[in-house]
Amino acid sequence: METAPWIDGAALRAARIRAGLTQHELAHEVGVVGGERVSMWERGEARPRSPQLLHAVARALGVPVAALLVAPDGGPGLRWLRFSAGLSVEELAHAVHLSAASLKRWEAQGRRRLPSSATLDSIALALGVDTAEVKNALRR
Repeated sequence: METAPWIDGAALRAARIRAGLTQHELAHEVGVVGGERVSMWERGEARPRSPQLLHAVARALGVPVAALLVAPDGGPGLRWLRFSAGLSVEELAHAVHLSAASLKRWEAQGRRRLPSSATLDSIALALGVDTAEVKNALRR
């Protein structure tokens, strides 16, 4: 199972309160069982495990996904960018015509030698970021 980026519990709680939702209401809105799950996210004990669930939470709260994520030291990695874009590994791999195994490896280990500029541009387009951000993410 892939590791999701960390959620900023305080930002999640503040957004939920601004949206006028209880933990149970938010849980119901995004299709998870009970407010206990949301409570765990807010306390930093758990996090939404899929990009789709993370995006459902952000939509329900009316905030951008990046506002709910802890910004990583040194800038975002490829996994962080992918979650922020709401794509699974398989969806990104399909969109950029790469194997899911390669993308998983790049997320876990980065790249010493960057892929072709066409591949970088394709990844950037799929993630909705600029190519320089993808380069930085792969060098982490």
